[in-house]
Amino acid sequence: MPDAPHVSIVIPVYNEEGILRGSVLELEEKLRGFDWSYELLLCENGSRDRTIEIGREIEIEHPRVRMLSAGAPNYGLAMRMGILEARGTFVICDEIDLLDTEFYARAMALLERSDTDLVVGSKAMVGSNDQRPLFRRTATRVYNGMLRVVCHYPGTDTHGLKAFRREALLETARRCVLDRDVFASEFVIRAHREGKKVVEIPFAVREKRPPSINLLKRVPHVIKSVAKLAISVRRG
Repeated sequence: MPDAPHVSIVIPVYNEEGILRGSVLELEEKLRGFDWSYELLLCENGSRDRTIEIGREIEIEHPRVRMLSAGAPNYGLAMRMGILEARGTFVICDEIDLLDTEFYARAMALLERSDTDLVVGSKAMVGSNDQRPLFRRTATRVYNGMLRVVCHYPGTDTHGLKAFRREALLETARRCVLDRDVFASEFVIRAHREGKKVVEIPFAVREKRPPSINLLKRVPHVIKSVAKLAISVRRG
């Protein structure tokens, strides 16, 4: 097995045949500007199109790419799988429709030059630039407000991009019991409650395409999951 990379980049993908190849090529081009080694983990979850086929082709053509499959449409499961499979000293969790390497640079500077364990990209804090539709921006603020009330999380966002020290947060990821939309929140909230140093930085959200899942259909599940999350993190 080749030497472990300095950075593992984890990206869940679901029904992304239209943008997957182009996005990977775009990201690898941007990553040439960094002086660290990396691996790119494409974490497919239940796609019904050619995402897996295209991902396998990319994996063969690009040695730094690894294609994983969770086998079910479950964002949180795919994200957790990628984190646990990552081999890098640092892990960056991104989205296929964002690929914000400016966040990578700022987050890595914090992780490498300070005692920060986890950097969260916030869409809601001062200095952020959230270009999504008003309805989605409002939903983010309502959801984050629920987390502050129910889970006593002091931050402004848990679903933004993330970068962290793998050694510091690997067991945190293993302790997470929820999946789907709420895994990312549980991961961040657990890290905070465990005393890890969590730092938020603003970032710009410029999505390449509409979300693959209808937001309104997710609302009942998210409400139930937030209640489960509050119980889970309190139990430790």
